[in-house]
Amino acid sequence: MPLPATGPTEPDAFLAVCGHTHLFPGARCRLQGLPDPEAFAARPRPVDVLLRFSDAVATDAEVRTDGPAGAVLAVPAYTTAAGTPIDGRAWLVREFAGAGDEVELTIGGIAPA
Repeated sequence: MPLPATGPTEPDAFLAVCGHTHLFPGARCRLQGLPDPEAFAARPRPVDVLLRFSDAVATDAEVRTDGPAGAVLAVPAYTTAAGTPIDGRAWLVREFAGAGDEVELTIGGIAPA
């Protein structure tokens, strides 16, 4: 008889596909692979994310929901495929919207420190 799984049933990080090489107010990313996208959009929770930008550069990031500013997407420093360095920062998430089996994040401004 097989033993039940004892570890987490979700992946370590969810893929988020962004349509640009960097984030800015109004940019959108599609968060994929969530077990219940509609529930996540209605009530976001902290998750680790692998951001993949339009130039195929990927970096680890995280959605945080426990701060006073509300939900943020924290992204470390990275370099675009063209060689442009991008400083790390935390971005306010203006909106989480269910989009079929994905959740679209709309980026707001830079989160207060």
